[in-house]
Amino acid sequence: MPSNTKMSIRFFDDREVRAIWDEINAKWWFSVLDIVAVLRDQNDYSKNRNYRKYLKAKLKKENNELGSATTQLKFLAPDGKRRLADMLDYNGIIALGKQFPSKTANRFIEWFTYSDESIDGKSKTKAYALFESSFINSIEVGTTNGLQQIHAYLYGGLYNFAGQIRQKNISKGGFRFATAEYLKNN
Repeated sequence: MPSNTKMSIRFFDDREVRAIWDEINAKWWFSVLDIVAVLRDQNDYSKNRNYRKYLKAKLKKENNELGSATTQLKFLAPDGKRRLADMLDYNGIIALGKQFPSKTANRFIEWFTYSDESIDGKSKTKAYALFESSFINSIEVGTTNGLQQIHAYLYGGLYNFAGQIRQKNISKGGFRFATAEYLKNN
């Protein structure tokens, strides 16, 4: 892949899910090992790689096309070298997630498939636009004002409190954000 290839790192439960943009086919390819690590809740690279090999062989034996549906693209490996890695597209990742019947897999699929029309989807689109725009260079770095500028950009038009220091406690998806009482001090 060319060196100017777009790469993305998304996080699910503080775990990396790496992706590479395929300009020719206009789609993202996602690291199978990252998904396996998420779905198994396992940090050990070798154990995840071995489980991936086991699962791939099992799926091929069952004539499940997911066993051979991967594309190989270069990623930075734990040893610091760029190595070929198995990648799946959006549909492949959904099919892979269904191979792990668990609450974590269900949450992962829900997270992975959220709509671009949701608030999260719209703010993600705005985040990409911010990253690619020159406006990002005018944001104050390391200040509360800078964080407010980013928040206003990402959530303007989506939340009426975008860019403001909130006065209420909020939570989302069972996660409670920092208590409003302490925001100014922090």
